Amino acid sequence: MAIVVYVNGRIGGEQDAVISVLDHGFLYGEGVYEVVRTYDRRPFLFERHLQRLRRSAQMIALDVPFSDADLADKVRETTAAFFEHPDNRSVADVYVRVLVTRGVGEINYDPSCCGQPSLVIIVKPLVGLPADVYEHGVKVAIVSIVRNHPCSINPLIKSNNLLNNALAAQEAYRRGAFDAVLRNYRGEIAECSIANLFVVKDGHLVTPPLEAGLLSGITRGFVLELCPGADVPVEQKVLRDADLLNADESFLTSSTQEIVPIVQVDDRPVGDGRPGPVTARLLHAYRQRVREMTAPV
Repeated sequence: MAIVVYVNGRIGGEQDAVISVLDHGFLYGEGVYEVVRTYDRRPFLFERHLQRLRRSAQMIALDVPFSDADLADKVRETTAAFFEHPDNRSVADVYVRVLVTRGVGEINYDPSCCGQPSLVIIVKPLVGLPADVYEHGVKVAIVSIVRNHPCSINPLIKSNNLLNNALAAQEAYRRGAFDAVLRNYRGEIAECSIANLFVVKDGHLVTPPLEAGLLSGITRGFVLELCPGADVPVEQKVLRDADLLNADESFLTSSTQEIVPIVQVDDRPVGDGRPGPVTARLLHAYRQRVREMTAPV
């Protein structure tokens, strides 16, 4: 399979996708991004992702000199080029990563020295999780890495600077876990390295509030919207280690992975060590709603 990349007006293969080493996105991680997946080759919840991209950009005073329509057109063009490639015609769905950086400038921190922001769109085959992950669940690890303090790099910014997430995930991988669970500076559970976190206790669903220092996940919000129709009581409140360790069920959410059951935290099982009924109900509701929203008109 061939990856197709848009870089500042040019669409080509990954070998042709180049960006200046003086781009502040490369030098300092100054930029924001979004990841969208497709269903039946249609981007899902794309407008919500664009809204968050703009919010993130505003929080670092980064101008996004493209309208939503322009960005949507560029994503469509890049995705179309992907599917037109002879090696990609059998691909069902794709992963789309949209990045906006500060642009090329001098080697200093002054944004006024940068010219036009850079826009990169990466389209590659969507590699879904195996079915048995949803049937049997995954292990997570509570790691020593602390989530960024909101007064340093605010976790509400979906920033290209992902060192905090990477270090947390790498610690979890060393411990044989699927993902990391990060606490905030107060010792409260915040989120995973690539996903938001939910727990179920006595039939009630709970997820940390944004004030705990976490990204406002698009899938997190979508799941919260699904709960009333799935007859699942839900609230946002502070969670600590004991809440996760003593939960009846737990799961993580992300745009590319949907709802993934968590059955083990470190060396302890969650509940009876199997995906629970609330998790299964919400995953069914999620996929049903996706089918409804992406069905041909």
